[in-house]
Amino acid sequence: MFNLIAGLHQFKTEIHANNEEFFDRLAQQQVPDALFITCSDSRIDPNLLTQAKPGELFILRNAGNIVPPHGNQIGGEEATIEFAIVSLGIKDIIVCGHSQCGAMRGLLDTELIREMPAVSAWLDYAQQTKQLVLSKYHKLDHEAKLNIAVQENVLVQLEHLRTYPSVAERLERNEIAIHGWVYKIETGEVYIYESDYQQFLPLIYEDGHYHVDLSKVIQPSIQP
Repeated sequence: MFNLIAGLHQFKTEIHANNEEFFDRLAQQQVPDALFITCSDSRIDPNLLTQAKPGELFILRNAGNIVPPHGNQIGGEEATIEFAIVSLGIKDIIVCGHSQCGAMRGLLDTELIREMPAVSAWLDYAQQTKQLVLSKYHKLDHEAKLNIAVQENVLVQLEHLRTYPSVAERLERNEIAIHGWVYKIETGEVYIYESDYQQFLPLIYEDGHYHVDLSKVIQPSIQP
């Protein structure tokens, strides 16, 4: 806690004091570029990962970067998404999973969350992920299953996102876009889901442009 308090003091006396004009503008309004839905894991910092400044990302975080389907009890996730789209006019929504995800570990191994009933209930929104992993990839070792669960869960939550009226209406009118990302903590790489190849592929940025690394495409004939 001491380090946090010291950080508050440094922020006020150095960072804020030296950027008063910037923070004055922030105080007037927020115009974020994207809604960033990711895990609560302390090892992930969306602003650090994307090098976004304050005000550029509208962030929604929870265990497992989960988006409950529309029609369930209204909660913070749906309210946050609706506000981002309707009030802030956000045009891009990113669902970002990550390697070594504790929520996905608990999903695959329920013994790890046996004493956490709230976590267990929350992960019901990712049961489709578990079913996909166990049915299609049951021959793989646990770590391989975990990596696949992280990826499949992003896709499942994107499908949940599509059930929200505010999202569905704007997707139909091509007014917003949704994106699936996976961040690999160990290497700093970000993998982006490419629907044309039905795979997560590494992002490459060069000469002011970005694209995915097509050399990493796994041919459909290769089965897990």
